[in-house]
Amino acid sequence: MAALKRRSFAFLIVALCVVTPVRATQVGSSSDDEFGPVVRAYLGYLRNEQEVVDDRVSRREVSGTYYRHNSNRIKALRQMAIRLARETHNDYLPELEAVSAPEMRTLFGSPPPEAARLKAGEVLKNTFRFLGVVRAGETFYLFARLDPYEQAELTEKSSAIRRP
Repeated sequence: MAALKRRSFAFLIVALCVVTPVRATQVGSSSDDEFGPVVRAYLGYLRNEQEVVDDRVSRREVSGTYYRHNSNRIKALRQMAIRLARETHNDYLPELEAVSAPEMRTLFGSPPPEAARLKAGEVLKNTFRFLGVVRAGETFYLFARLDPYEQAELTEKSSAIRRP
């Protein structure tokens, strides 16, 4: 009889260990239910990226500064993705880039655009559309990479203007 109670107790502990993480995952994703599969997949990708950053800092593979910066970038990307999905009521997201002011060179080379002069909707180098500023622990400038058709159209328009 005591052995049966111990087995029942052990089974209960194992069952709780299995069910609790599944329930936590379901609760965490319930806020994403308002979005379509593409947006939900992107938000899931960002959750996975955060887990990777969390794991790397727990193993002391990265500094605290690196961890905070990348966690803040992930938060900024998440905020912008949710904002775009809600504003457009569309299950589509462009390729998003979030950079801090010192990182502008990574997208635009030298000299980078002046962050203070950027205007929402402005297209830079026929490659990126400025979406806005997100403050997520620090300031990030968010851009949408134009798809190849948009880039080709802009290139064609700019060359047509130069020809006459």
